[in-house]
Amino acid sequence: MLQTLEFSTTIEAPKEKVWNALWEDQNYRNWTKVFTEGSHFETDWKEGSRILFLDAKGEGMFSKIDKMVLNKLMAFEHLGMFKDGKEQPLDEQTKAWAGAKEIYSLTENNGKTVLEVKLDTVAGFDGYFNESFPKALKKVKELSEN
Repeated sequence: MLQTLEFSTTIEAPKEKVWNALWEDQNYRNWTKVFTEGSHFETDWKEGSRILFLDAKGEGMFSKIDKMVLNKLMAFEHLGMFKDGKEQPLDEQTKAWAGAKEIYSLTENNGKTVLEVKLDTVAGFDGYFNESFPKALKKVKELSEN
């Protein structure tokens, strides 16, 4: 059973700068190392395309870019695990979270941007995300404001 966690932060920067802090390759590597050292992605950034979220060993998960509105909305649907250079068949553990959504929305008002993240997770991982996501958003804020 998936549960949805929500996080938000107000950033003293325009939404274009926040978007760049989130999705530009080096910036992404910087703020996501809170979760996994060496974290990176592989994608063409087109709506409907696959995206691989990988660690330093090239393992992680494969997802779909569900919706993308430049500088405004990025939504992923997580589909399964990626290992040994290929998408892995669903197992019982993966079936528990396959289809989980991760949504980033940006709303700018008077030069400030509110970044909101909604994240589906399985029971037991909520503590991890409740601890690590605020640290990650703090990094996004620093990258955006500097």
